[in-house]
Amino acid sequence: MPTVDTGNTAWVLASSALVLLMTPGLAFFYGGMVRAKSVLNMLMMNFICIAVVTVAWVLYGWSVSFGNANDASGNSFWGTFAQWGMHGISTGIQSGSHAGTYGATNVPLFAVACFQLMFAIITPALISGAIADRTKFVGWTVYVVGWVTVIYFPVAHWVFSPNGFINAKLHVMDFAGGTAVHINAGAGALACALVLGKRVGFKKDPMRPHNVPFVMLGAALLWFGWFGFNAGSALTASGQASVVFMNTQVATCTAVIGWLAAEKIQHGKFTTVGAASGAVAGLVAITPACASVSPIGAIFIGLIPGFICCYAVNLKNRFDFDDSLDVVGVHLVGGILGTLLIGLFADKIEVAGYSNGARAGLFYGGGFDQLWAQGEGAGIVFAYSFVVSFILAKLVHMTIGLRVSTEDEIAGVDQTEHAETAYDWGGLTGSLHRAAASVAAATAPAIAEGSVEEKVEA
Repeated sequence: MPTVDTGNTAWVLASSALVLLMTPGLAFFYGGMVRAKSVLNMLMMNFICIAVVTVAWVLYGWSVSFGNANDASGNSFWGTFAQWGMHGISTGIQSGSHAGTYGATNVPLFAVACFQLMFAIITPALISGAIADRTKFVGWTVYVVGWVTVIYFPVAHWVFSPNGFINAKLHVMDFAGGTAVHINAGAGALACALVLGKRVGFKKDPMRPHNVPFVMLGAALLWFGWFGFNAGSALTASGQASVVFMNTQVATCTAVIGWLAAEKIQHGKFTTVGAASGAVAGLVAITPACASVSPIGAIFIGLIPGFICCYAVNLKNRFDFDDSLDVVGVHLVGGILGTLLIGLFADKIEVAGYSNGARAGLFYGGGFDQLWAQGEGAGIVFAYSFVVSFILAKLVHMTIGLRVSTEDEIAGVDQTEHAETAYDWGGLTGSLHRAAASVAAATAPAIAEGSVEEKVEA
């Protein structure tokens, strides 16, 4: 009978909570970047993912993604339905033909299921940024359920399950989801943006972020939660988790520097939104590579994508598609770069009985083999996700509808989809007028009688 490792279990459960926090963080990150009339809709598009994906995960998602993970001879393309409804797993006790712990980690399957659930939640949520300002809430909800069912759950099995074909047969190194999460979501975002078409006023009306502090708050929450996302993927409180933690921090910081440098070259300024976007680009890029590179490698895996992704956000203008919040430029391009750069910077580390399990990349004497494998994995996930996402979005759009009417879009999806607004502009304006009048009345006599210095101070 397997023995539960309580330390590892505590780390996995804590990491699960950190990853869950990333979805509200993403909601604020995206919510700050949309216009004021769409912010509540963006928050809701992210929060509904938590609700519906959780139910789908319990019913069949875990079973499809990881149901036969302890069976080395299991199906490499699809899990099983034998554990539907979390049936047949326990908290560390042998139950039927399924062991109660995951692999050699001695972490209960329930804990691993909780951790992987949070990945399943945030992945479709990433897509929401590409279709901001114009999406029907019901259509989006149906799309999310369909997307995780036919795209995320099987791809997660390919990439994360020990017997998944991308993991076990192609030997693609993807520690925490560069392919299964970021390339997957980026491809889905591109497909959805193409199906929905451009926003009213695209390239004509100003569509600037309405609340930059929200953007920074969201980026900070994402950064914080990402330590659970990456280091938690070790499933052990170990040396590997420590290396991953450090690499995540290093790459994120250098990506901020890379993005700001590119921004200065392009526009002559360093922006707050640029710093936040650079951090996210670095987090995306280091996700697949965090366990297979040294901190020196992490410097480049942050710096290079940070610089390139700043330019990649202009792809929507070059190819004339409306990716509202640059999901393609950050998550798709960043995920591809992070996945490919493993083939260059992977460093096989074996010291004091510790091994990171990596195969050496080109710059560390490993030749082109790993780079080729990384390219295969990235290409397969992109092609599958894009084609199926496009078909699914078309089906939803042609049936219940995925885009609001032009009139509703102009009025604002917060009001038309949720009957709410984020800000009480009338009340706020009235308060400001009253405050201004009070200040003017109180200071007028002093200003009239005082010196120039007193007038300035007043």
